[in-house]
Amino acid sequence: MTLTTLDPITALIVVDLQKGVVGIPTAHPVEGVVANSRALLDAFRAKGLPVVLVNVDGGAPGRNEGSAGRAAVQRPAGWDELVPELDQQPADHTVTKRTWGAFTNTDLDEHLKSLGVTQVVVTGIATTAGVESTARHAHENGFNVTFATDAMTDMSAEAHDNSVTRVFPRIGETGTTAQILALLA
Repeated sequence: MTLTTLDPITALIVVDLQKGVVGIPTAHPVEGVVANSRALLDAFRAKGLPVVLVNVDGGAPGRNEGSAGRAAVQRPAGWDELVPELDQQPADHTVTKRTWGAFTNTDLDEHLKSLGVTQVVVTGIATTAGVESTARHAHENGFNVTFATDAMTDMSAEAHDNSVTRVFPRIGETGTTAQILALLA
């Protein structure tokens, strides 16, 4: 569904724009994803709207996650640190997740509802994992969901396009960073 409106209390959720993730080869230039996310961050902060910065540290246990192999993986120091371009602010809410989605076993739902948030705009990496999982859970929890499609990417262009064209329109609205900024203005 094409972008139509933003609720009065809309939060921005930026997923996994951290040092260890932005270094992974992606289908779209990561610099554009970070720059568009930063433009949205600046606009949301200027309007006094909630900002959530999400990072991932570890992985959920289970056969599909390869928990036995993951335990042996040593990530470099700073792997989970948010990229400095996000200019993390004291008022930003930070969520560290250990699964694909930012709502599972975190305080995100409670935090957003305590602020009266009714809609979320989601950006980040990877479109088919962290972004989609977070958005699906937001939708299931009753939030209106908007996707900034030029502020996200995946490791596969085909997978990214599938989410953007087939999945996202079923659970929310899609638009560009410029369209979202225009609604915020």
